[in-house]
Amino acid sequence: MAGMPDAPSAPGRTVVVGGGPAGMLLAYLLARAGLPVTLLERHQDFDREFRGDSLHPWTLEQLDRLGLADRLLELPHVRARWFRFHTPRGTITTSDYGRVDSRFNFVALMPQARFLDFLAREAAALPGFELRTGASVNGLIEDPDGVERSAGGTSIGTVTGVRYRVGSDEHELPAELVVAADGRFSKVRRLAGMTAESMGAQTDLLWFTLPRRDDDPDDGDVDLYFGDHHYLGLLSGPGRWQVGYSLPKGGIAAVREAGVEPIRRFVAEQVPWLADRVGLLEDMNATTLLSVDISRVARWHRPGLLLIGDAAHVISPVGGNGILMACQDAVAAANRLVPALRAGTVGEDVLAGFQLDREPTIRQVQDSQVRTERKVAAARERGRPITPPAFLRWLTRIPAVRGRSARRNAYGPNPPWLSPALLGPVARIGDTDRG
Repeated sequence: MAGMPDAPSAPGRTVVVGGGPAGMLLAYLLARAGLPVTLLERHQDFDREFRGDSLHPWTLEQLDRLGLADRLLELPHVRARWFRFHTPRGTITTSDYGRVDSRFNFVALMPQARFLDFLAREAAALPGFELRTGASVNGLIEDPDGVERSAGGTSIGTVTGVRYRVGSDEHELPAELVVAADGRFSKVRRLAGMTAESMGAQTDLLWFTLPRRDDDPDDGDVDLYFGDHHYLGLLSGPGRWQVGYSLPKGGIAAVREAGVEPIRRFVAEQVPWLADRVGLLEDMNATTLLSVDISRVARWHRPGLLLIGDAAHVISPVGGNGILMACQDAVAAANRLVPALRAGTVGEDVLAGFQLDREPTIRQVQDSQVRTERKVAAARERGRPITPPAFLRWLTRIPAVRGRSARRNAYGPNPPWLSPALLGPVARIGDTDRG
């Protein structure tokens, strides 16, 4: 029957909406801490193409502290050591992850669905975790007694749960806290009346795959190839290459009208060793458009609700930082939320503290991405590829410079670290001493 509530919720239950890296890792950390958490995922599974596949050293180090990294890396993946720019003036190796002082001195390239399935299996073994797939949130439950906001002086209700649909059945799920981790087009964010402000991305990417062969270059795992008007992003993976073809923002209609032949020709010119298989890209139906966005919500919370990951701030694919920022959000949120949930209340000071922790980093990453977008757009308008200055080509020949660049990308600015309170033995719901 429509509107019927689910079984009574466990005290202090958190509802996480969205099973991407941010939502899945946060749900795992809360359950590991002995707290009840329900994860609602709109789709039936996590198997969707062209999601970020990069697991950085920071991410692997945190998983290692949780005892998960070795088992995760038993799954098929590619270990990328280098990041390169290929330009008309030659190839520039900007980053060498082999020089990062870490047990995980590489970027693990693994299909995101495989990573999420792994975390879901690990979380399912914890007594406080519940995953509900095919669950589409369509409303927020709110306490009608308003909570005064200092900014603007308006009163809004406290979020106390969600309404969602599975098939034709409507459900209600009460919660101590709702966390929106449902991506750049966040339904929860819209239901809460919160908006993201675009920072002016000027590029879109058309993604497709080509098979990886045994005699392909073994050091070409994360590369950018710059040509006139376009660039290619090449990302390796088990048995395949993901290829991203850049186009002007909103330019997909002209690309579709021209068809795949110009794309095939550009790939063959820029990456000659892929020329023998570009014919496998048969038509535009084999491509997926990623509309690049860089945007941020001014306030990432309201009473009873927290936004994390792309729901709060959209990171572009530039630099491959999407999963890194999402996982860092999850860790920073868990560090704040676990003590508060154990104490029985999550005030706005806790939610605001999370934004204070993370917003400076996000601003720094997004500002860098905006500058890169503008440079790419300016070069495209001139009809010339991006050509880094000569001093950069010489500078990046110094191993220490490559190492420093890799470390910056491996960890991001001001990375959070798992609180010791989250690293002990797995807690059980109802434990009197949770450490």
